[in-house]
Amino acid sequence: MTIRTYRPTTPGQRFKTTLGFSEISKTRPEKTLLVSINRVSGRSRGKVTVRGKGGRHKRNFRVIDFTRDKRDIHAKVAAIEYDPNRSANVALLHYKDGEKRYIIAPVNLKVGDELLSGENAEIKTGNALPLSRIPIGTVIHNVEMVPGAGAKIVRSAGTGAIVAAKEGKFVHLKLPSKEVRKINAKSFATIGQVGNVDIKTLTLGKAGRSRHLGKKPHVRGVAMDPRSHPHGGGEGRSGTGMHPKTPTGKRAMGVKTRSRKKTSNRMILSRRK
Repeated sequence: MTIRTYRPTTPGQRFKTTLGFSEISKTRPEKTLLVSINRVSGRSRGKVTVRGKGGRHKRNFRVIDFTRDKRDIHAKVAAIEYDPNRSANVALLHYKDGEKRYIIAPVNLKVGDELLSGENAEIKTGNALPLSRIPIGTVIHNVEMVPGAGAKIVRSAGTGAIVAAKEGKFVHLKLPSKEVRKINAKSFATIGQVGNVDIKTLTLGKAGRSRHLGKKPHVRGVAMDPRSHPHGGGEGRSGTGMHPKTPTGKRAMGVKTRSRKKTSNRMILSRRK
């Protein structure tokens, strides 16, 4: 996908870049796969729980098929569409039985391609198979952590995991973060790398584009007064003067948040750090 640049007629246009949308083949989404979503704007029960969120552009949610549970039924790629809710594009599939579903669009997927999900599917971009049937060294995405629960990891644009090894009931995956993790061999994954790779090189160019994404300005704690933040106050420019804290006074950095009770920790063979 091409990257568009603009003439610097305004300060906001000078560094602004956007995607060329050369892969997009359909501009209107499939109405039967749309769901309206409410804008919570970082609030829980009306109270702000996450600062700096709100005011984004209105959008509808596209129902994505992360389970790929229509097994051994051929589907044809009808269109590649833009999805405002994620970094990757989505592909509209028309199944032989007449059903329509969205999936994450991988690299080099084109309109007219035929896809299949099942244990006997071909090792081909866009096909979904159990990890036990995927050869070592294959790049995959849309990976289930629990068989049948739907894909939870490797779904962002440009990402791809590598099948590193197989060990009994588990498969070793090297994730985009360099973490090596054991996944159940019965879990389904999709062949290929997630498309829209160039989105990581975009420059927003102006504050307004951040506001359209729902990102409000973030004020530093040291720039506030002491009543508004523990880091505030002081004459001139000053540091925090303490261990970093949240506006409510809790430790903000260095606190371990991963639960020891989760069994997921035991599946990690090599940490990303």
